[in-house]
Formats: sequence, structure tokens, C-alpha cells
Amino acid sequence: MDGQLLPVLLLLLGASGLWGRGPGPEGALEEPPEEEPPEEEPPEEDGILVLSRQTLGLALQEHPALLVEFYAPWCGHCKALAPEYSKAAALLAAESAKVRLAKVDGPAEPELAEEFAVTEYPTLKFFRDGNHTHPEEYTGPWEAEGIAEWLRRRVGPSATRLEDEEGARALIDARDVVVIGFFQDLQDKDVATFLALAQDALDVSFGLTNQPQLFQKFGLTKDTVVLFKKYDEGRADFPVDEELGLDQGDLSRFLLTHSMHLVTEFNSQTSRKIFAARILNHLLLFVNQTLAPHRELLAGFREAAPGFRGQVLFVVVDVGANNDHVLQYFGLKAEEAPTLRFINTETTKKYMPADRGPVTATSVAAFCRAVLGGEVKPYHLSQEVPPDWDQRPVKTLVGKNFEQVAFDETKNVFIKFYAPWCTHCKEMAPAWEALAEKYRDHEDIVIAELDATANELEALPVHGFPTLKYFPAGPSRKVIEYKGTRDLETFSKFLDSGGELPAEEPTEVPGAPFPEMPENTTEPKDEL
Repeated sequence: MDGQLLPVLLLLLGASGLWGRGPGPEGALEEPPEEEPPEEEPPEEDGILVLSRQTLGLALQEHPALLVEFYAPWCGHCKALAPEYSKAAALLAAESAKVRLAKVDGPAEPELAEEFAVTEYPTLKFFRDGNHTHPEEYTGPWEAEGIAEWLRRRVGPSATRLEDEEGARALIDARDVVVIGFFQDLQDKDVATFLALAQDALDVSFGLTNQPQLFQKFGLTKDTVVLFKKYDEGRADFPVDEELGLDQGDLSRFLLTHSMHLVTEFNSQTSRKIFAARILNHLLLFVNQTLAPHRELLAGFREAAPGFRGQVLFVVVDVGANNDHVLQYFGLKAEEAPTLRFINTETTKKYMPADRGPVTATSVAAFCRAVLGGEVKPYHLSQEVPPDWDQRPVKTLVGKNFEQVAFDETKNVFIKFYAPWCTHCKEMAPAWEALAEKYRDHEDIVIAELDATANELEALPVHGFPTLKYFPAGPSRKVIEYKGTRDLETFSKFLDSGGELPAEEPTEVPGAPFPEMPENTTEPKDEL
């Protein structure tokens, strides 16, 4: 065919609609519909799917159960979580569990971060059955086995079905704490409530039965949740209310209260459980466990505990162990042991006995009753004002000069409340020093710090570290809590705008109250 005729024929064929693209209403050729780019197979790093806006949809289609971490490359807590996250993926892969772990770089994928309302890093969300719109917030631990167990209880049964005494005994013997729900009808809505709670109580094994012989074996005649434990009373029963049914909140509080030892020794392993128990009143006995006379006091302390179960948590602090920050928080020295202290963790008010009498079951119970009855006044710590408190760019405040400096009507005062042992306080120290240096010539701006473990302010309690508060000039005595990013640039913008935060950006996950011990755990939370 003549090469010059070919373009003409092609044009005529196109115009005739033989390719399905005839002239449109205006006579012009219609453009073909724009094809979506093919979805890519997501890459993997250390067993973790690396997702983007282009690959998330395919991952949700392929994996009915998908846990996604939204992280930021600059986030220290995300870096700490990374090896645990990969270990969790490996544990689940070894079990052939039908669940995958994935991650999304939030700053690199702002559309996804916005779509899923990510305001802090790391944030983890659990997607089921390809549901793109209603993921479940991750609420579990931040170490590998905890992450894996949280997922196991969502893709598998959260409680073991028990059919006979042998199965029940095997479950009870396997763990220190086991909870069994005895329900005559397993289709009852109370069973769903029980199983929902079991999904999140990861440090406890759960069983479930409707077998009459098991009701009889354990002396039950009605629906009951029973906590079995290898210490203290050995067993605690929670009968299901026949009219109101099973309340998940009430059951959760019951299990937390009765799974605690009557007396718990404070250390890095138990500290989180102590504060998770949601018992606000704590009685602490400070002893030196290496001394026999001190150890002999534990029996009387334990004897007093049952009468306050659920109301006061009894805690032993060994002054010979690595508990210096606890001593400092209560204004104590190791040589003062044995001694008692009482604290309400919500108000942070502390109490001490009026005298240093012997620690017996009678004296312990009397002290508890006196505090609970409002007969004992709280005490407050304060250091002496250092002679050079105002010589450095960062001014040193204590309880005795706080009021004078913070509420000076001619100054805008920005104060860091810190704890000497707090890792995050140490991390932000260079930025705080740089801020003070930057504004040292501004006569109306004061940058200061106060050791909140050694100085307490009755009208301004501090519940975590570091806490940053801004006291603007003027007679109003206004206090603004700073919750932005802890860096020089954001601090400066905050000061320059008169105490207003710049547009909010995702930050690292805010933190847990004192006196948990984050430096001994991988949980990615600042101690606010």
C-alpha cells in the first residue's frame, strides 16, 4: 500500500467509530477514559509491608486482618518500636496466623495521615475484612509478644472453650491468673461482653464454659465470672447480675483489683500494673530488704491489706534497689526506712504518719483510715532557693521562689517542670538551654525550670514529666499549658505569638504519668 495513503485511511477508520471512538456530541473525538494506574504489590522490610496511598487498597484486599503503624522517620519512639514490631510479625508468621503487619511513613503520605486522623506518632490501626473506613485503634502493649497476643485475640478466639474438668484444670494450672466465664447460655449477650473484655486483658488467660458438671465442680448455681490465682485468696467470684446483666466496666475493675497481689513490690516489671489497676490510693512501705528487721515488718503490712482491697493499693519499695527516683519523689533518704507514705495518684497529695512508731498491722490500718477520713494533712516538698538561681540563662525555681517569679506581672515566664531521672527531660534539655540563650536579652521573658520531684506546688500539681507551662505577664494569673513539639523553633514561635501554639502537627505519642519507669520499657510514650 502506498505509504502516503496509510495516514488517511487510519484517520477515516478512527472517524467512522470502528475503534469505538466515534465523534462526540460536538463532533469531536472522545478521549478514552483515563485508566487508574495498576495497584502495586507493596514491598516488605523485615517482614513488614511498606504501604503508600497506591498500595494500601491492595493490601486491605489481600489481608483480611491488617495492623498498620503510622510512623515518622524522626520519631524516637517509632525507632524504639521498630524491632519489637518486626519480632511480632515474625512470631505471627511462624504460627501461620492470618494477620499481617504493615507501616506507613506519615510525613511522606500526608493524605493517608489526614484520612486516618493521625495526630501523633506512632499510631497503630487495625483493619478487618478490607474495611477502609472504620479501623480499630491499637490499645495493646508495645513489645513483640504483647502486639502478637493482641492480634491473636482478634483473629482467633479470645477465650478457650472448656468442656470438662480436665480442660479447666489444665487452663487454671497453666498461668498465675486465669479467668473463666461460667454461662448457662453461650448465646447470651453477656458472653459477648465477656469475650470483648478478654480481647484486651492480655496478661490473663480466659476460658468459657456452659457445662453443668463444671458449674457443680466449682460450686456455682448461676452465671459467674471466676478469677483463679496462685496467690493470696486463690479465687474471687463476680456473679452476673440477673437483671442488669454483665457490665464490662465493672468486670474490668473487678479483675484488675483482684489480679493484683495484696502487697506488690515496686519495680520496673510491676510499676505499669500498679498504675493500670486504677486504684488511686497507694500506701507505700519503704524498707531495706537486705535487713532482717525490715523484712519482719512485711507480715504486719500484709496483714492490714485485705481490709483495704480495692480501696488502697499496698506497695513495698526496697530502698536498697534501684528506686532512688521514688525516694526523691517522696522527699526521702534511704536511711529513713522503714517508714510509711500514702499518696493519692489523682491529686498527687502525699501523707506521712504523725510519728515514727513501729510498723504493725494495727498502726498501718490506723494510718490508712486516718488519711481516708481526712484526719491527716498532706505535706509538700520544697528545696531552698539556690544563691545563684538567676545567674544562668535558665533560671532555677524551687517551691519557695516559684510564686514570686511565675506570677511577676511584668514578665512572661515559660517554665519546664521536670524530673532528674526522666529520659525525655534530658533529651529536651539542649533545646531548653538554647531557648533561654536566645531570649536572655529580652527583659520581659524568663525561661526557667523546676524539679517537680523535689518541689511541690499545692495550687499547680504536676502529673507527668516534662510538663511545660507559660505564665503571661499581667495581673490575671493565667496559666497556659504547652503541648506542642519540643524543639527550639516551635518554642520560639510559641513565645513570639504570646503563648499561642502554631498550627498543630503530628507529634510523638503523649505520655504516661509518674511514677512509671519508661526508661526500662519499650513503650513509645513520652512521660508528659
